[in-house]
Amino acid sequence: MAPKVLISDKLSDAAIQIFKDRGIEVDFRPELGKDKDALAAVIGNYDGLAIRSATKVTPSLLEHAANLKVVGRAGIGTDNVDKEAASKKGVIVMNTPFGNMITTAEHAIALMFAVARQIPAADASTQAGKWEKSRFMGVELTGKTLGVIGAGNIGGIVCNRAVGLKMKVVAFDPFLSEEKAEQMHVEKVELDDLLKRADFITLHVPLTDGTRNILSAQNLAKTKKGVRIINCARGGLVDEAALAELIKSGHVAGAAFDVFSEEPATENPLFGLPNVVCTPHLGASTSEAQENVALQVADQMANYLLTGAVENALNMPSVTAEEAKVMGPWIKLAGHLGNFIGQMTDEPIKAINVLYDGQAATMNLEALNCSAIAGIMKSISPEVNMVSAPVIAKERGIRISTTSQEQAGVFEGYIKITMVTDTRERSIAGTVFSDGKPRFIQIKGINIDAEVGGHMLYTTNNDVPGIIGKLGTMLGDHKVNLANFTLGRSAQGGEAIAIAYLDEAIGADVITALKDTGLFQQVKPLEFDVA
Repeated sequence: MAPKVLISDKLSDAAIQIFKDRGIEVDFRPELGKDKDALAAVIGNYDGLAIRSATKVTPSLLEHAANLKVVGRAGIGTDNVDKEAASKKGVIVMNTPFGNMITTAEHAIALMFAVARQIPAADASTQAGKWEKSRFMGVELTGKTLGVIGAGNIGGIVCNRAVGLKMKVVAFDPFLSEEKAEQMHVEKVELDDLLKRADFITLHVPLTDGTRNILSAQNLAKTKKGVRIINCARGGLVDEAALAELIKSGHVAGAAFDVFSEEPATENPLFGLPNVVCTPHLGASTSEAQENVALQVADQMANYLLTGAVENALNMPSVTAEEAKVMGPWIKLAGHLGNFIGQMTDEPIKAINVLYDGQAATMNLEALNCSAIAGIMKSISPEVNMVSAPVIAKERGIRISTTSQEQAGVFEGYIKITMVTDTRERSIAGTVFSDGKPRFIQIKGINIDAEVGGHMLYTTNNDVPGIIGKLGTMLGDHKVNLANFTLGRSAQGGEAIAIAYLDEAIGADVITALKDTGLFQQVKPLEFDVA
């Protein structure tokens, strides 16, 4: 029986034809994207669901999706897809990460021009029969300082365009190396420095716990008087109410927003303010970008449904069906090792080396490498996948090397990741036991046997009596339930590490309390996807 795909948002005729040409039965019903009940009533009949941003793939919808195998998002953002619920359901989530980068970057530049010269208001005034030439005094971009928050794929293109406009570009991106910044002709700075210096600020970061409200009321107050702010990235990055007050006070000269904290945005604190330009999430809305991502998602979904090939998956490694049977646990291990070391790092990465020993060295190292790099990069971009991770790492100037060796220890095979920054070198190793479960076997050269847990607390300390008891007591005092412990040390009286397995994510107050004791060199909560 031929696979069936439902398209619940608008896709091009050419994309629909791809499914048909590949022998896939396809139903084009874009009205379902905004009717969750009607969508839930029919989703059980389909193997694939092709969407844009209107359709919401929720746990409730997935409960009705008995036959669903893949969700394909024509575009990069997957905020409308519950990826954890999809993973638990065994549904692959794909996106098209590179189809609309140029379009979104160009929209940010267009909005910068619009807010600099008050173009929308001047257009409305002129078409209303007025001739208010003196009212609309703008500013030039040439010679101005542009602050770019996030210099990855889209942000990097904006930097390039701005340099061409003879702007001085400063960029805040913890994972942008000095070498890469120099190649881009931008100055790498800290956020506070950017806020003080920038005449224009544009945001190009994903919405994560670390970036939410990155332009908070406190940070907005640090900006240069007369600054103009552009957001074509994600709603929730800017405190819109605080920004509105600063526009009213005259501290901020203008703003241009394509994304909002709540969408569709039928009301917002920014609406109606002078020199505020708003567009309805048009960043990817060009005919070229829409066609590119539509064709790409149709091709990817068809490949998976017909051959099992996985491309641009956000919740599954990109390997063949045959390789997945053997490599699945090792791919998970590589991702967990990368995620561990990535979460431990808060400075630019210069180099990554992945060592494959024994059995691991005989596998598809490209897939394992991609999984390891994706694990590392997830700490800065949660939507990164095995396909896009190496590209992003390369763009950030990160040197990646691979070493293979015959079995050299007690394990049949293992993977060891070493990451180098300007100030330190970190390493972690792991293997897959006979039960198919990944294990951490060495951290910082200290041998350990640690399973991967959803919520873990990593600490280091001097090996003296009473430390672990104190840790357990303090966790209990803060109502944190301790499920298990794993310990390791370099030598008696030397450096010791502890991994605590917790029932839920630990709060910042607990971390602060542990650090304030002075007993621990490091206290780091770690989160892993163990679904």
